[in-house]
Amino acid sequence: MAHVTVKAPGKINLALHVGPLEASGYHDLMSVFQAVDVWETLTAEDASEFSLTVSGDVVLDEIPLDENNLVIKAARAVQRVSGFEGAAAFHIDKKVPVGGGMAGGSADAAAALVAVDALWGTKLSQVQLLELAAELGSDVPFSLEGYTQIGRGRGHLLEPVDSLPFHWVIVPQTLHLSTPLVYSTLDGLRGESAPAVPSAPSQGLVDALFAGDAHALAGELVNDLAAPAISLAPQIQSVLDRGTTLGAVAGMVSGSGPTCVFLAEDTQHQTRLVDGFQGEGFHALGASSPARGAHLLRN
Repeated sequence: MAHVTVKAPGKINLALHVGPLEASGYHDLMSVFQAVDVWETLTAEDASEFSLTVSGDVVLDEIPLDENNLVIKAARAVQRVSGFEGAAAFHIDKKVPVGGGMAGGSADAAAALVAVDALWGTKLSQVQLLELAAELGSDVPFSLEGYTQIGRGRGHLLEPVDSLPFHWVIVPQTLHLSTPLVYSTLDGLRGESAPAVPSAPSQGLVDALFAGDAHALAGELVNDLAAPAISLAPQIQSVLDRGTTLGAVAGMVSGSGPTCVFLAEDTQHQTRLVDGFQGEGFHALGASSPARGAHLLRN
C-alpha cells in the first residue's frame, strides 16, 4: 500500500477510580472506558522522512508536529520491532477535543500503529500492537480496542464488557487542563487519605450497560478526577449545572477534563440537549457509544 486511512474513536470514562500515588509516579486505576463515535481520521503515505500535519474544527495550536507527537512515536515503535527502515507522512483530521479528557492523542497513536502496520506490511499481531500501545500511553490500548472495556493498572490492562448503545452530548471547553496537573491536584486534595481502587466496577454499572438503561447508568457514573478538574477550572461546574437545567439524564467531567459529557435518553432527547446548549452559546455535539476501536478504511 502507498496510502492508508485509519479512524480511531474518542473515549469517555463511565467510571474512573484513582488510587494513591505510588513510588513509580503512577496511580493504580480502575476505569470503565466507552468509545464514542467522535473520530480522529489519520492518513499515512510512504515518504523519505517523517512529517505530520493536522486539520480539524478543534483548537490545534497546542499539538506538537515533531518527534514529540505520539503519532511519530508510534511509527518509530513499529520500526523498532519490525526492522522496517522507511518513513511516512501523516495527516490527522481531528474531531476529538485537544486536551479535553477524551484521549484524542491516544486515538491518534492507536491509528498510527494500525496505519503503518498496513502501509509497511509489517503484519504485527493485535497482541504486538497492544504491547506497543501500552508503551506509548495508558489510554492507547483502549483506543486500539474500542467498544467498552474495564481498564486496570494504569488503564492499559483491558477486559471487555457488553453494552447496548447509549446517546451522549459532548460539550468541549476552550481551556486546556494538563492531565498530570489534575492528578497532582487530586493528590493534594486527598492528602494521606487516598482509597484503594475497587477490583471491579459496580454490578449496577455492568447491569445498566448490558440492559442499555440510561437512567440506571446515570446513578453509576463516577469520576475521581472531577473534583480536582473543577477546582482548577470552576467554570466546568457551571456547564454541568446547565446540563441539569436542560434536562440531561446525567452529566459528568470526561476523564481529566475539561470536556463535559451528558447522557440522553434517546436520539430525540439528545437532539433537544444539543439544541439547548447551542442556544446558550455552547459548542455541543451528539455522539453515540460504544464505537469500534482504531480500524483501517478500505481504499
